[in-house]
Amino acid sequence: MSQLTDKIAIVTGASKGIGAAIAKSYAAAGASVVVNYASSREGADRVVAEIVANGGKAVAVQGDVAKAADVRQLFLTTKDVFGAPDILVNNAGVFKFDSIEEATEEEFHRQFNINVLGIFLAVQEALKYFGPQGGSIINISSMVSTNPTAGSAIYSATKGAVDTLTVELSRELGPRHIRVNAIAPGGVETEGATTVGVVGSDFEKTLVAQTPLGRFGQPTDIAKVAVFLASDDAAWLTGERIAASGGWR
Repeated sequence: MSQLTDKIAIVTGASKGIGAAIAKSYAAAGASVVVNYASSREGADRVVAEIVANGGKAVAVQGDVAKAADVRQLFLTTKDVFGAPDILVNNAGVFKFDSIEEATEEEFHRQFNINVLGIFLAVQEALKYFGPQGGSIINISSMVSTNPTAGSAIYSATKGAVDTLTVELSRELGPRHIRVNAIAPGGVETEGATTVGVVGSDFEKTLVAQTPLGRFGQPTDIAKVAVFLASDDAAWLTGERIAASGGWR
């Protein structure tokens, strides 16, 4: 498997869940990978250790994607360690489900700062490093951007913004040979989904029952799509939102 040989990728929020699976899959496909994390150094180190043990190249780099200074340092470190990146996966994200009455201003800004501003800042920085050959930007959206569940007003709105930003950036950056696509997962069994009580709940059972392929997604299901989108096999794809949801709509 060598779709990404000689590529250099930054994966934000890669200490666990979907981000970790993408980082591992990229390394297995031949890329040198920067495993970004905000606070979980232990998780990021585990991901790097697994990649290295399997013969891959990776380094963990701390940084809050909602802070411009941290994002600048993330790219500087990448350049120093591996060289200029040509793949950016904007995976870092947070969510919290509340009724509209319980939602707070602080939570609104927390989710929009990480889920939307984080992409904006990372893309701005990536443009300083992507060369004339261009690059690939992959944003992690969600099926709730078009099919929101009750209590997800803030989170669904952030992912709707991600979808729109993906299309706009694809048009703006296409002339620079930079492709911009989004992956919209459905239900995925991650640490976050477990923490908020989705995994094993009646909600999960309902979601699985509505999913044509009849199961909850795994992080590796999303990672395979991310490898494809970053590879030359997807050279004619930009501005796309790929639903990776087992058919759930």
